[in-house]
Amino acid sequence: MSMIRDLRAAVRPSRRRDGAAPFGYEKSAPTCVNSAIVDCAVYREGRRVQEACTPAEAMAAVRTEGGFAWIGLHEPSEAEFAGIAAEFGLHPLAVEDAVHAHQRPKLERYDDTLFTVFKTVHYVEHAELTATSEVVETGEVMCFTGRNFIVTVRHGGQGSLRALRHRLQDDPELLAKGPSAVLHAIADQVVDGYIAVAGAVQDDIDEVEIDVFSSGAGRGATRGGDAGRIYQLKREVLEFKRAVSPLLRPLQLLSERPMRPVDSDIQKYFRDVADHLARVNEQVLSFDDLLNSILQANLAQAAVAQNEDMRKITSWAAIFAVPTMIAGIYGMNFNNMPELHWKYGYPAVLVATVALCFGIHRGFKRNGWL
Repeated sequence: MSMIRDLRAAVRPSRRRDGAAPFGYEKSAPTCVNSAIVDCAVYREGRRVQEACTPAEAMAAVRTEGGFAWIGLHEPSEAEFAGIAAEFGLHPLAVEDAVHAHQRPKLERYDDTLFTVFKTVHYVEHAELTATSEVVETGEVMCFTGRNFIVTVRHGGQGSLRALRHRLQDDPELLAKGPSAVLHAIADQVVDGYIAVAGAVQDDIDEVEIDVFSSGAGRGATRGGDAGRIYQLKREVLEFKRAVSPLLRPLQLLSERPMRPVDSDIQKYFRDVADHLARVNEQVLSFDDLLNSILQANLAQAAVAQNEDMRKITSWAAIFAVPTMIAGIYGMNFNNMPELHWKYGYPAVLVATVALCFGIHRGFKRNGWL
């Protein structure tokens, strides 16, 4: 709550008596602010017209000459973001979410500003899938979209927007639509990332499925290894689903409901992104169901293998019970046991023991127990 009060105070900055810039952009603070800024530029009619400027200079140029400002930040601290929040009039609650990260995908409106949270997903390459392999890695991209500005805040090592910025600058006609064109491009890039990750995860699931249903599956140490890999994939798919599913509603709102910062022409493009996201969501949900089926099949194979092992153990125990019983009987050494004094008693007992063991072994073999 103390942070919210500080940010609310920052949103209403006061000028010093000597006419200097508001607090957060004074000469004593640029190092703190600039350390989090990845890029800051002004765009007019789809073209970049001002570079290497501060957020305050960018907004001053926008207010006097038109266009819009795009400020990109990477993991800013509270102090680094306070001046920018004041310059653009960002809501303290949204600013707190942007600084602390770990948010669910969502869309919120604060007056004429949209606050959007996207979860970026990156596939982690691995030579072999194990029970401890990390399959997906997530990050966050948060966007403050206003009438003449867009502020992007990125968390995590993935999801860089540098290449996206260059692609948009090569398409002035699209960039001329304003901040909503940038918001759409970010959403499109995030969802395209989901599609690529879904294809890679599908390959991992196919690999596990082949191993489980192959002829050698379900035996020995492989059973435990397969179950461990399946559980690990289920955990990674769950993390993937937490990034994809909550984004469905925000994209539907952006594609269906008129919003002031969103250009009507750009709104049509959001429908295509929402459609792609819906297909990815269905695919991710099918991953969970497929992994449940594979896990059930693996557990069934393990149960069958354990039952087969128990039948073998029981069969051999029954075979060895015959000589054990005979040895126990003749080990009692009673005086009135005629076989003890018979000339052929010992070889006769051995032949009888071997014959009984062989007959029992044949019986178990015929019934498939051995």
